[in-house]
Amino acid sequence: MSNPTLKVEARGDREIVMTRIFDAPRHLVFEAFTKPELLKRWLTGAPGWSLAVCEVDLRVGGSLRYLWRGPGGEEMGMRGVFREITPPERIVGTEKFDQAWYPGEAVGTVVFTEQSGKTTLTQTIVYESREARDIVLKSPMEGGVTISYNQLAELLKSQLANEKSQRSA
Repeated sequence: MSNPTLKVEARGDREIVMTRIFDAPRHLVFEAFTKPELLKRWLTGAPGWSLAVCEVDLRVGGSLRYLWRGPGGEEMGMRGVFREITPPERIVGTEKFDQAWYPGEAVGTVVFTEQSGKTTLTQTIVYESREARDIVLKSPMEGGVTISYNQLAELLKSQLANEKSQRSA
């Protein structure tokens, strides 16, 4: 079973580092982070929210667009550009929210490290300022990420089962 604990730490003046272990090989975790049909199944955040728009142009210089929709019709959108993609090891990209709830743009790096069939996901987000990083730390971000990563863990269980049944067929 995967470790359900999300570790969140502030590092330096401008970084947040989030780590979680998933009970799945990294190629499956990488796919779940890069395929819109999979992202829509887990990257939902708080209960009642959905990832209504998910566009991923997975190439260096390619863009991503997420639009979450809440139970009352409220929306939260985010755009970014991929700076580095090394399947299935690493993704680096920018993020900027439509309605800026923290100042500036952030750069996120997601690293997928596999050991004994489990994947440690380490996500480092660098903000333009300490102020921006601290606003994010005080927000409900950690709760939303925890909910989404719990949903990702469930999705990965089904993806792993599908992969095993295809191999034995």
